[in-house]
Amino acid sequence: MTTILGKKLGMTQTWTEGGDLLPVTVIEAGPCTVIQVKSTAKEGYDAIQIGFGEIRETLVNKPAAGHFAKAKVKPLRHLAEIRLDGPGDFKVGDTIAVDALADAKVVNISGVSKGKGFAGSMKRHNFGGGPGGHGSHFHRIPGSVGQASTPSRVFKGKKLPGHMGTDKVTVRNLDIVDIKPEENLLLVKGAVPGGKGALLTITVAK
Repeated sequence: MTTILGKKLGMTQTWTEGGDLLPVTVIEAGPCTVIQVKSTAKEGYDAIQIGFGEIRETLVNKPAAGHFAKAKVKPLRHLAEIRLDGPGDFKVGDTIAVDALADAKVVNISGVSKGKGFAGSMKRHNFGGGPGGHGSHFHRIPGSVGQASTPSRVFKGKKLPGHMGTDKVTVRNLDIVDIKPEENLLLVKGAVPGGKGALLTITVAK
């Protein structure tokens, strides 16, 4: 299995055997339960649907409750569909744990970045801004945004102030520092998108 769902727990640091200090992100990766198996014969493609995260039955609506009841599994908070290259050996009710990544060395991790609300152009697009002196009236404003009568509009895609964050972000080629199957923990070098408790999709890098 090359993909698993997880939850970001936070960041810490660890030491290598050579004495180097590494910043690591601690992720609760799995266990994920197979909820549905799709095949080329029935759905037109091969895939499995996995669920992650416990949730109370009272918080699940009736369509979702029926979906879980059909699979004879407890309700789960997050669902994701994983495409397969061919018919796999998965069955409904199977559990995918973090040790499925035991042979991997590098992973790609996707998540939703932290929301930062409405941000100016300097924060949002890393603009340099104007001089800091009192005589300058140009400090943190965007500056010129377009031409005059031709074309009499601002081109699409212009970097301007606006909503920042809550975007799907993928960080590629993160080294796996350690795997702790007994605690369902995955430690990767560096930072990943989202805040504490954010849902993450971990995929083995090709």
